[in-house]
Amino acid sequence: MTEFIHRLKKAELHLHLEGSVEPETLLEIDPALTREKVAEAYGYTDFLGFLRSYKWVNLRLTQPAHFALIARRLLERLSAQNVVYAEINLSAGVWLWRELPFEPYFAAIAAEAAQSPVEVRFILDAVRQFGVEAAWEVARLAAAHRERGVIGFGIGGDEARGPALEFREVFAWARQQGLHLAPHGGETMGPQTVWDALECGAERIGHGIGAIDDPALVRHLVERRIPLEICITSNLRTGAVASLGAHPLRRLYDAGVAVTLNTDDPAMFGTTLEREYEIAATAFGFTQEELRGIAANGFEFAFDAEARGLAG
Repeated sequence: MTEFIHRLKKAELHLHLEGSVEPETLLEIDPALTREKVAEAYGYTDFLGFLRSYKWVNLRLTQPAHFALIARRLLERLSAQNVVYAEINLSAGVWLWRELPFEPYFAAIAAEAAQSPVEVRFILDAVRQFGVEAAWEVARLAAAHRERGVIGFGIGGDEARGPALEFREVFAWARQQGLHLAPHGGETMGPQTVWDALECGAERIGHGIGAIDDPALVRHLVERRIPLEICITSNLRTGAVASLGAHPLRRLYDAGVAVTLNTDDPAMFGTTLEREYEIAATAFGFTQEELRGIAANGFEFAFDAEARGLAG
């Protein structure tokens, strides 16, 4: 199975660049840090603790060269896993909050992507708890960079502090600009947050595991063929699910929901995309044929239609 998973051509659709920074890379970026300090910063016990850790990592990234380095390292790891297409979330909302000039930082990342064998597109992510006006800024940046690989707009962060419906006008405008919509929803809260994201025009749902508690919503996802971006280890590490056995991946799949497998923040969760596939096989009993279908979903539901030709 391990060899099968490695050979399988894969796409990743839910992946945050700033959550991919391995501790060794962070020590390289800031030699004043110690391994103990980094290990402490990467430790958390719940979702809000994870958000604090994510913020801490972001604050260590202070130069375009830092973003170039983490992009290069991420793309090297993806290529080594036979990932041929990736839609990478950039935390543009955090960049703006930090008053980082978008252009040089994005240019550094885009230059690395252009040299990688992995076909890369970008989704700009707003932080829902920062409010609607901040989300407007991110959406405008996304629209302005459509010709440079930005393909989508989304919102992440604390669902309880930023209901999706508050951003309805931002989503509508982003869609008018030709952007695809991929908000997080149903990660730490129940099915209503998924319904709200769908009402805002979501084409894919980041996580979406809360949908399992609403049979009508599950039927809707099946009938409309709306995919969920499932991140097993992420949900475990943040406490979104209490245990591996409680994770609804198998139930969602068996109900007919289209699912993809993703890492979310691979370094911060100690995982890889190959590992997520292995967990699906060993913990949930997915067969090679089922995993092949899930991998195919990654290409089918990619926002760039050209990705479908990469599945091979």
